[in-house]
Amino acid sequence: MNARNKRKLGDVLKENGLITEQEIIEVLEHKKDKQKLGDALVEQGYITERQLIDVLEIHLKIKSVSLYRFPIDTKLMDFVQKEFARENILIPIEQRENLLTVAMHDPLDYYAIDYLELATGFTINPVIATKDDILQAINKYYDLDDAYLDQAISDDDAPAIRILDQILQTGIALKASDIHIDPMETNIVVRYRVDGMLQTEKTIPKKLQNALTARVKILSELDITETRLPQDGRIRLVIDTKPVDLRIATLPTVFGEKIVIRILDLSNIFKKLTELDFSSETLERYQKVIKKPSGLILLTGPTGSGKTTTLYGSINELNQEDVNIITIEDPVEYQLQGINQVQVNNTVGLTFSKGLRSILRQDPNIIMVGEIRDRETAEIAIRSALTGHLVFSTLHTNSAIAAIPRLFDMEVEPYLVVSALSAVMAQRLVKKICPDCKTTRVLTEMEKQLLRNNQMDIDEVYEGVGCDGCRQTGYRGRIAIHELLVIDDNIKTLMMNQSTMSEIKTYLKETHMRFLLQDGLFKVEKGLTTVDEVLRVATEE
Repeated sequence: MNARNKRKLGDVLKENGLITEQEIIEVLEHKKDKQKLGDALVEQGYITERQLIDVLEIHLKIKSVSLYRFPIDTKLMDFVQKEFARENILIPIEQRENLLTVAMHDPLDYYAIDYLELATGFTINPVIATKDDILQAINKYYDLDDAYLDQAISDDDAPAIRILDQILQTGIALKASDIHIDPMETNIVVRYRVDGMLQTEKTIPKKLQNALTARVKILSELDITETRLPQDGRIRLVIDTKPVDLRIATLPTVFGEKIVIRILDLSNIFKKLTELDFSSETLERYQKVIKKPSGLILLTGPTGSGKTTTLYGSINELNQEDVNIITIEDPVEYQLQGINQVQVNNTVGLTFSKGLRSILRQDPNIIMVGEIRDRETAEIAIRSALTGHLVFSTLHTNSAIAAIPRLFDMEVEPYLVVSALSAVMAQRLVKKICPDCKTTRVLTEMEKQLLRNNQMDIDEVYEGVGCDGCRQTGYRGRIAIHELLVIDDNIKTLMMNQSTMSEIKTYLKETHMRFLLQDGLFKVEKGLTTVDEVLRVATEE
C-alpha cells in the first residue's frame, strides 16, 4: 500500500487547471460536515462529476466503470459489509485470485482502501464510478439475491422490513418522485418514476406480498385488516440522512393491493423563487405581482408540473413576522415554519369552502387555497382577494389564458373575476440535458422553422448523447418552463367585453408576452433542455 502514489484530489484538479486554490478555499468554507471535497465541488457547481472522473482516470490512471451494465458477482457482497459500502460509497465488483476490484466514488480514499485490505486479505484494485451508480448497485445487489428471498417466510417480518428499506433507499438514490409496488399474478414488480418516466427496477417473490403490504400499512398507520377499500396515509422518515415525507396510497386490484409511495423530498421543497428556473424577466414580473397587498394569483398546470413547489416558494418569500399567512390544503404536503396550515377533512365537513370562510375570521394577510375545485371556493377566494387579502391558489388548466374561461365556467360573476385576478402563471416540467454527456449538433429543418417562427435565430442546439451518469437517457433532472399572464387594464377591458380567448391572445402577442413554448425554446437556446422535450409539454400557439 505504501508504494501507492497518495495524491490529494485538490492538487490533481489544480494541476489540470479545473479549479484554483482560492476556489478550493471557498468550497471548503461552504461544504457540509464530513462532505468530501469532490462532492462539494460538484454540488456547488465548480465541476461536473464527469470532469472529476476524467481527471482521475487520465492523470491517476484509475479506470472508470459503468455498473449499470457490469456483470457483478453477488457473492462478493459477503466480503464488504453493506453499512461500510454505503457509508464510503463503494462496492466490490470483481475478484481474480488475490485481487479484489472495488468500484469507488472516491478512489483516493486511502483509509477505506487500507481498511478493506486488512478486512478481506485481498489486494484492492480501486476503480471509479459515479455516486448514483454505486448507491443503486448497493441497493440492487445486497440482500436481494434469490436464495435469500426464497428462504424468507411470508409471516416473518424481517425480510419485508429489509426489502422495504431497500426499495425506499433505491427511490432516494434514483431521485424518484414515486414508487409503484405492483402485485402481479406470480410476483411483485417495483417501478420508479424518475424525471417523469416510470422504469422497472426489480421483482420480488409473490410470497412476500402480504408481509410487505402489512409493513407499509403499519408504518403509515393504516388499517391492516382492510384490504377491499383504498386507503391513504403518510410516513415521515430519514433515509440516507435525508428527511423525507412519504405519501402512501393503496388500491385493491385483482392480484392484491397496489401501493404507490410518493416521495416528497423536504430538502427540495424549501427552494427560493430564485432557484426555480425562472427566466430573469419572468422572475422580476412575478416578484412584483406577489408583493402587492391584495389580489388573486393562480398557478396552473397538470398534476406533477411543480405548482406546489412554486406555491411554497412564493409563500416562503412573503413569510415575514409582520404578516399572518394561513393555508388550507388537501393534503398538507409540507409543513412550513411560521405558517398556519389547515388540512381539509371532508369526513367531518371541513371542505375548502368551509375552511376558507373560517380562515377569513382569523385576520389573515395572505391566504393559500390548495386548489379551486368548485364555484363556492372560487367565489370566496375571489371575494377575499377583493377585500384586501392576497390569495394564492391552483387550477388544472393547460395555459395561463385558459384559467379565465375556467373561472367563468364555474359561474362566478365576470365582474368579480375581472376585479380580483392579478396574475396567472402556467408551468410545466421538462427533462434537463445531462451535464456529463452534453454535446452540440446542428438544427434540423423543422427545428429551424420552429425557432424562426418564434423570432429566434441559432445554428446549433445541445443534446445529451447518453452516459453512465444518466443511464444512457441523455437527460438528468428536470427544470420548469413558465408563462406569466399579468392582468393589466387592457385585459380587464377585454374580459369585461366578453372578448374571445383568441382576441386576448392576439393582444398578449402584441405585448410580447412569453408563452410556455417560447420560454421552453429560450431554455433550449441556453442549453438546458431539448426541442423534443419542450414540444412534449407545450404546443405551438
